Amino acid sequence: MPLDYLTDRYVNFYTDFAFKKLFGTEVNKKLLISFLNSLLYGQEVIKDLTYLNNEHMGTTEFDRKAVFDVYCENEQGEKFLVEMQKAEQQFFKDRSVFYSTFPIREQAKRGKEWNYKLKSVYTIGILNFCFDEEDPEYYHHEVKLIDTKTGKVFYDKLTFIYLEMPKFTKTEKELETLFDKWLYAIRHLSDLMKRPKALQEKVFQQFFKEAEISKLNRQELLKYEDSLKAYRDWYSVMSTAKNKSRKEGLEEGLEAGRAEGRALGLKEGLKEGRAQGLKEGKAQGLEEGRAEGRAQGLEEGKAQGLEEGKAQGRAQGLEEGKAEGRAETTREIVYKMKSEGIEEATISKITGFNIEYIKSLLDSDK
Repeated sequence: MPLDYLTDRYVNFYTDFAFKKLFGTEVNKKLLISFLNSLLYGQEVIKDLTYLNNEHMGTTEFDRKAVFDVYCENEQGEKFLVEMQKAEQQFFKDRSVFYSTFPIREQAKRGKEWNYKLKSVYTIGILNFCFDEEDPEYYHHEVKLIDTKTGKVFYDKLTFIYLEMPKFTKTEKELETLFDKWLYAIRHLSDLMKRPKALQEKVFQQFFKEAEISKLNRQELLKYEDSLKAYRDWYSVMSTAKNKSRKEGLEEGLEAGRAEGRALGLKEGLKEGRAQGLKEGKAQGLEEGRAEGRAQGLEEGKAQGLEEGKAQGRAQGLEEGKAEGRAETTREIVYKMKSEGIEEATISKITGFNIEYIKSLLDSDK
């Protein structure tokens, strides 16, 4: 079977083969001890580990089977479940709690008195995914039972530790603690071509030696090939599902955005159209109002002018009639006096008219 495509110098830690070879074998027990001691920050100092049966069937034949990646205990009898998980499961946290019950229940003393005293149980997950997207820098989760009111630890013998490896982004120059170095080695193992200068501790010398692909025997190579193929198949499936979900989400988002945009545009369009229509309607109404007002004003003006004209005409005619009447009466008086033989000079004295005016009245009657 050709293995030419295995061009990496070191194994991929996230494969089942690499994880169990480096952390789950007796020959490499010191690697796991070093990693756990750096993880626990001195809370526990592990001197030795004993690997236990990683397959648990439960207390009865009806109990659900549990298979741990690595299951061991230290010299004090404290239990450690160490798992490497490539992808998030729907009930990932439930699964962790379920697995933790097995090392608790197996501590029961069968067939004799027992006071329920338990040894500590640690469930440790090295995760190649993120389950907490709220804080991109918070990658080291340590969970215990606490009193929710006081915030104090209620029970310190049950601990869940989760390491979100994609969030660990320190460079080689930024590595400070042994724990930093372990996380860096685990995350970048298959990308490295030599042991980094920052990882010169003796334990890393063994780690990189055991991880070197060229040092694997034929049987180990075949197992690693199968494990790597399974990992790559899983990665391909996950990438395809992720891209498909992203595409479907994008299409749904676009459609929702279009619908929302149409609704928003319609609302704004109605508002703008109403304002524009109101403005245009006001201008048109003003123009029509002016025309109608002019026409109505013209009619009312004509009627009012006619009435005023009639009144003025009547007044003027009355005055003119009175004047003409007075003139006619004067003429008749002058004419009668003349016809009776009264001289014009005497008429002038009687009426007060001058002689020229008297002559004009007499001449107008001829």
